Amino acid sequence: MADPLPVAPAFTCGLDATLKVISGKWKPLILYFLLRGPTRYGELKRAVRDVSDKMLTQHLKELEADGVLRRNDYKEVPPRVDYTLTPLGESLAQALEPLCIWGTENMTEMQKIFAERDSWIRQKQA
Repeated sequence: MADPLPVAPAFTCGLDATLKVISGKWKPLILYFLLRGPTRYGELKRAVRDVSDKMLTQHLKELEADGVLRRNDYKEVPPRVDYTLTPLGESLAQALEPLCIWGTENMTEMQKIFAERDSWIRQKQA
């Protein structure tokens, strides 16, 4: 007898559905940089600073499985592969744009707040 099909996750709301796709430290940045067009792995690695090869590869595979990006293998020697957003991925990445704007507008203030928070945490731990 065949294994039963996996049950799709039940979402509590639209935000929950979105977070299931973009959860992961690097996924929103990957989507943001893919908005620029077809991007090779090395370009993504340079753009998403501090991400390890393991995590970048894992996130790319998950985003592909979730239907928001496409891995294009050109079957060439030497190998050439790039990544592009699907229409679903483009709509998701565009939905993140207001968050980018908010971050840009508030970056200086947030850096101050984070520095104060980190100092406060260190004092509490001492």
